[in-house]
Amino acid sequence: MTGPTKRFMLACQGIALHVLAALACLALAVPASAQVSVSFHSFNGSVLFGRFPHTFVVFSGTLDETGEEVDENFGFSARRTSAAITGGPAEHIVMTEEERQIRRTNRHFTIAITDEKYREMRAEVERWRDHPGKFYDLDENNCIHFVARMAEMVGLTSDVPEDYLRKPKAWLNYVTRQNPQLGVAEID
Repeated sequence: MTGPTKRFMLACQGIALHVLAALACLALAVPASAQVSVSFHSFNGSVLFGRFPHTFVVFSGTLDETGEEVDENFGFSARRTSAAITGGPAEHIVMTEEERQIRRTNRHFTIAITDEKYREMRAEVERWRDHPGKFYDLDENNCIHFVARMAEMVGLTSDVPEDYLRKPKAWLNYVTRQNPQLGVAEID
């Protein structure tokens, strides 16, 4: 290689290295694509510890638009558990679980959602929370119906057959079977 050709090749290599370095810096400056996911959980319940079977959703991740971290969960229940809830509508509550309790539950499946879908689902949580009067009903509006609405909002088939009204884990397994596109196994 002659002198001018060699100098030209070295100059090109130098420019290429500078371009690559600039691109690497740019890549570091642009935040990674963030995403929020919603997970669908069931709790088996325990007569000994006074917890009835339950189902709820967990939102986690980072909002694309704001970079805000999301780490929250919501379930629907009667404000007080007593024999009175079997007689018709009862006072309701949207409740949250502690992290240590979530670790002891069954996570059936997780779905990535957009910021817009997250806001829609959070608005639905608030509608259930703020519903006037006695809204919890063991047969019509229990934790399963609440989570069924969340599942419906992400495009899942999520009907609630009578056989599953009081069986959150079995119901989420049913939802898994009804939605093979999830690609997940049922929980034993």
